[in-house]
Amino acid sequence: MALSDLITVTNPRSPTSEAFRTLRTNLEFSSLGHPLHTMVVTTATPEEGKSTTLANLAVIMAEGGKRVILVDCDLRRPALHDIFEVANDQGLTTMLRNDAALNNPPLREVGVEGLSLLPSGPLPADPVVLLSSRRMGEVIATLKERADLVLFDAPPVVAVTDAAVLAAQTDGVLLLLRAGSTRREYAQRAKELLEKVNVRIIGAVLCNAPFDGTFRRYYAT
Repeated sequence: MALSDLITVTNPRSPTSEAFRTLRTNLEFSSLGHPLHTMVVTTATPEEGKSTTLANLAVIMAEGGKRVILVDCDLRRPALHDIFEVANDQGLTTMLRNDAALNNPPLREVGVEGLSLLPSGPLPADPVVLLSSRRMGEVIATLKERADLVLFDAPPVVAVTDAAVLAAQTDGVLLLLRAGSTRREYAQRAKELLEKVNVRIIGAVLCNAPFDGTFRRYYAT
């Protein structure tokens, strides 16, 4: 997977790209009364496509005129550095451990105007300790100063506690559900776990849903 494989880049007029623009609009309207500067994106259980979906969303948000920083907080199975084809020798964990990096974040340019990536950096032994630390709050504050929107890619909610811990420090969480794959009980469990730590659930996105071909000719014009 690479930037050149993201559908919002390769086929910006496709129905899928339009769906991401609809999601962008919905997020903008949902934040009218509650400003949305930081958002965690996660899934209920381990599923393919989480990071790719978030990468496409980040591209669309940046194309809408926002300064966006995409942060790989999946400190177990990071994928964003592969998608955008950048080095992962420095990143989030570097900021968490190094004062110089905190003051000068090792952001990567990815070839999309307005969009920067903060890779995960070297993986730690215990991600939860880092994500729940006071230093993480300082990292979030630093990134907010440099962007209109900071998007965090987090591990699955039901599998590990990372996403819930991180989401409690942000403006809310967007839950990705995969059609034909995510079981109803796991989606409900994810909702309960997030509500338990008083996280604002901005909404849920159903991915991989069948496309109604009725609109195909319209999008092809």
